[in-house]
Amino acid sequence: MTDDVTRPGDSLSRRRLLGAGAAALACLGGPRPGLSAERVVRLSYQRSSTLLTVLKTKGTLEERLKPLGFAPSWHLFTNVIEPMNAGAVDLHADVADAVPIFTQAANAPLTFYARERGAPSAEAIIVPDASPIRSVADLKGRTVGVSRGSGCHFILAAALKRAGLSFGDIKPAYLQAPEGLAAFEQGSLDAWVIWDPFLAIVQGKRPVRVLADATGLSSYHRYYLANDRFVAAHPEVVATVFTALAEAGRWVKAEPQAAVALLAPIWGDVPPEVVATVNARRSYAVEPVERGALAEQQAIADTFHEAGLIPRRIEATAVPIWQPAPGRG
Repeated sequence: MTDDVTRPGDSLSRRRLLGAGAAALACLGGPRPGLSAERVVRLSYQRSSTLLTVLKTKGTLEERLKPLGFAPSWHLFTNVIEPMNAGAVDLHADVADAVPIFTQAANAPLTFYARERGAPSAEAIIVPDASPIRSVADLKGRTVGVSRGSGCHFILAAALKRAGLSFGDIKPAYLQAPEGLAAFEQGSLDAWVIWDPFLAIVQGKRPVRVLADATGLSSYHRYYLANDRFVAAHPEVVATVFTALAEAGRWVKAEPQAAVALLAPIWGDVPPEVVATVNARRSYAVEPVERGALAEQQAIADTFHEAGLIPRRIEATAVPIWQPAPGRG
C-alpha cells in the first residue's frame, strides 16, 4: 500500500481535502455524545504522539479545559499532512520537523505553538542484520521504505546526498509506518527509514543494523501546530494545552516505570523494554517555539525543494508563532 499524502502541486483540490478530513473524522466517531460541537476542541494524534497519548489516557485535558467551557475530542491519524492541510482538527498531532515544510508549502493556515526538543537517535535508516548493505552508499538500486513527507523522508534525502546519491538512485517505497513495518518484516524492503516507537518495536523483534540515524543530519525536533483561527479565537485553550504537554513530558521522564505501564498496552501490548527504549531516546522536553531556532527548518525546506518534493522555495522561518506568557509551562 503506497502512501497517499497530498503534496503541494498535487491535483487534489481544497474541497476534496476538506471532504477527506471530514470523512476521516466521521469514521473515527467524531465528537462524543453530549458535547456541544461549538465547545469541542478537536485534537489529532498519532502512534508516536507520546505526550498527547498520556494526556488522553489520564483525562488531563478533560479536567483542565472544563473550566474554560471546552472538552477535547480525540482523532487518530496515520496520514497527518492531509488533515493539517484541510483544517480537519483544531490542534494537530506533534509532527517531525519535516512535516511543517509540506504544510507551509501548501499554504495551510497553521500556527506553531510548541516544540519538543530534538532526539536525533529516535529515527534511523535500518537494514536486517544479515543484509549485505553496510552503508548508505550501498542503497543504490535498492528498495527503501519511507513515509512521504515525514522527518524520515528528509533524513533519507540528506543521507543520500551526503553519500553522493539521490532519490533517483534508489527505489523509494512510500509507505505509512504500519505498512512499512509489515513490509520490512516480510522482507519486501531492502532498507527502512523509520522513527520511534516503530524503530524500537522492530529492533525489539529482530536483529537490525542502523546505517545512519539523524545525528549530523537533523535534530529531529517535533512541533505542535494549531489552526490559525483557533489560536486567535481561543488562546487560553492553547495555553492550557501547552502547559499540560510540558507537565506530561516531565512526568514521563520523572516516572519512567509508570510511563511504561501506561503506554505499553496502548501501543498494542508492546514489551515494556521497548517502551523504555523509546522514552529514553525521546527528550519529551516541551518548550516555546523561537523563530531564531528555526534555522534547521530552512535546511530541510531547501533540501526538499532541490529534490523536487515541494514546487517552490519557501522561507521556513516565516511562520505564525504563538508563545506562552512568561513563566508558563
